[in-house]
Amino acid sequence: MKIVMIIDKELPVGLIANTAAVLGASLGSMVDGLVGRDLRDADGNAHLGITTRNIPILGGTREQIKAIRARLYDEEFAAVATVDFNNIAQRSLDYGDYENALAKAGDDALSYLGICLCGPQKKVNSLTGSIGLLR
Repeated sequence: MKIVMIIDKELPVGLIANTAAVLGASLGSMVDGLVGRDLRDADGNAHLGITTRNIPILGGTREQIKAIRARLYDEEFAAVATVDFNNIAQRSLDYGDYENALAKAGDDALSYLGICLCGPQKKVNSLTGSIGLLR
């Protein structure tokens, strides 16, 4: 299994951080075993579990992200779990707002701040191999 986030590299740093947080929280709720057990340090202090996997964050363009998102609807990529964070979600005040606005929006109204892919390594690599790390 491979996990990759692709975030619009043109976003301001605050939106990049917010996008990564949203994608990570959503993915963590979807994938069993992604978050490890709580741990204790040598002094006995508790530390909540964190991801058990490396999650590279790639810097793409909105066009690249939208094109990858479109390909993920194909049956060929059915084994790749996908979380997306789009312009409608980012502007919504709460989840109800997002749900209502998304139901009224077609694909042409969506632009993606980022997506997170989790699936077979070859499938994920075939979608993301040409995109470099976000820097």
